Amino acid sequence: MSEAMPLVLMYHSVEPYETDPYQVTVSPRRFAAQLRWLRRAGLRGVSMGELLQARREGRDAGLIGLTFDDGYADFMSNALPALREHDFGATVFVLPGVFGADNAWDTPGPRKALMTADDVRTAAAAGMEIASHGMTHKRLPDCDDKVLHEEVHTSRELLGDVLGQDVTGFCYPWGFYGPREMEAVRAAGYEYACSVYPSTLDGRFALPRQFVGDRDGLLRLGAKWARFNVRQRRAAS
Repeated sequence: MSEAMPLVLMYHSVEPYETDPYQVTVSPRRFAAQLRWLRRAGLRGVSMGELLQARREGRDAGLIGLTFDDGYADFMSNALPALREHDFGATVFVLPGVFGADNAWDTPGPRKALMTADDVRTAAAAGMEIASHGMTHKRLPDCDDKVLHEEVHTSRELLGDVLGQDVTGFCYPWGFYGPREMEAVRAAGYEYACSVYPSTLDGRFALPRQFVGDRDGLLRLGAKWARFNVRQRRAAS
C-alpha cells in the first residue's frame, strides 16, 4: 500500500494581463475567487513546511499546500495581500541568482519582474515560507555536476544568508529531475523537494503538485479537488 500524498497547488504569477503564452499568470480577480472557493470547501492553504509538519503529526486534515514558482515580484503586490486576508500561508520558490531581474527563460513572452532580496525578506516576515528554485532556473538534468551543485547547494546557502535562517525546501525548475537531481537535493541538506503532477518518482524529494491557472474557474477547481480525492482513495487501497 503506497502513501497518499497531500494536495499541493502550483501557482506562478498573479497579476492583470493581456497575453500569456505560457499560461503562468492568474488574474487577481480569479485568484481571489479561487481562495474563496478553498475556504468554502473547508480547506486552508499553508506552506509546504507547515503542511509536512502537520502531516507528520497527524493533524493535516483540511490543509492543502500553496506554492508559487519563480518568485515573481507580483507576489508581493497581488498574491500576498489576498493570502493574508484569508489567513493562508504559502511557499515561494525563488531564484537567488537573479533577484531583481526578470524571467529571461520565458522567451518569447511577456517580461515579468522577479522579487528582490528585500521582497524575499518582507514575504518571510509576513509568514510565508521561502524556498529555493535553484540559482537561475536551469534545467537540472542538463547541468554538469559543478553547475548542479551551484544550482542546488549554493542557492540554499545564499538564500539562507539573505533570510538569516535555514532553507528546507527546493523545487525543480521546469519540473525536470531524476535520481541524480534528487540525490543532489538530499545531499545539500533540504528536507523536501517539489515536482509536478504526475511525478515520475516519489518520496519527499519528489512531491507532486497540481497546476492552477487562470482557466481554473470554480468548476474546474472543484474537478481537480475531486480527482485528487479519487487518487487518495486509490493510493490508500
